[in-house]
Amino acid sequence: MTNRPPCRKCLIDELDKDSFFDSLSEYISHYPKDKSCNEQEYKRRLEICKGCERLTDAMCELCGCFVELRALKKNGYCPDIKDRWRKG
Repeated sequence: MTNRPPCRKCLIDELDKDSFFDSLSEYISHYPKDKSCNEQEYKRRLEICKGCERLTDAMCELCGCFVELRALKKNGYCPDIKDRWRKG
């Protein structure tokens, strides 16, 4: 398969997996800072996700999102229990 950016209309089986995950990582690193939570909060949210039984292959089984994208967003929340990411 050629090394090309993921097509929004392609199916997973049609994508070059390495290019797709590289592109996803690049997207995360360039996500607008004004729309992102701070680094400490981002890591805290990911630790919560890592302990969840619904995390599979970096994706949430409930909503199908990549948890690293959802956790990055300032207004992000857990799709299972909306208050799960709330600071205690």
